[in-house]
Amino acid sequence: MRGASDAPVVFGITGASGAPYAVRLLQALNESRTPVRLIVSTYGFRLLEEESGIADVEALRAATGDWSRVELYDSLDRGATPASGSSLTRGMVICPCSMGTLASIAAGTSRNLVERAADVSLKERRGLILVPRETPLSLLHIENMRRLALAGATILPASPGFYHRPQSIQDLVDFVAARILDHLGVTHSIGRPWRSGEEEAT
Repeated sequence: MRGASDAPVVFGITGASGAPYAVRLLQALNESRTPVRLIVSTYGFRLLEEESGIADVEALRAATGDWSRVELYDSLDRGATPASGSSLTRGMVICPCSMGTLASIAAGTSRNLVERAADVSLKERRGLILVPRETPLSLLHIENMRRLALAGATILPASPGFYHRPQSIQDLVDFVAARILDHLGVTHSIGRPWRSGEEEAT
């Protein structure tokens, strides 16, 4: 992804199921000391409460570690810093990404700051990672993903692998979070690459 390595990652959380992925990703970004511009939609906060018991910003802060490099933005403020292409970032991730959000981005509309920041990431060629969890997918969903992929977005479904023999739900969450971090270019120590630790054949 383009952008200075010390530039912030824009992180959008929307109302699709998958709160544990969002929480783990924010934890990992904080652990790596990566600057984060965080935007949580109205339904994103509802999702966090329903799936992870995180009822407000303070609870999210307590669950995800050091916030000294996190800036939180109002999702309804389309004039905030992430809405401007002149503000350098290293890319954006929306995790989880609702199908409504994905459709709006594909159509080039910006109903809120999450969608506007995504539009900026595409036009500035800084990289946009969308993490949908929806299943099954309709033809409209697939066409929207195709359109976004052609525009330069990375579609990274929240689909964990099993080759690392997960022992818990957290292992599955870590797998997806690690893949997102890889595509953001953020160094981390979670997850295990394919065949890591396997002895080479002689």
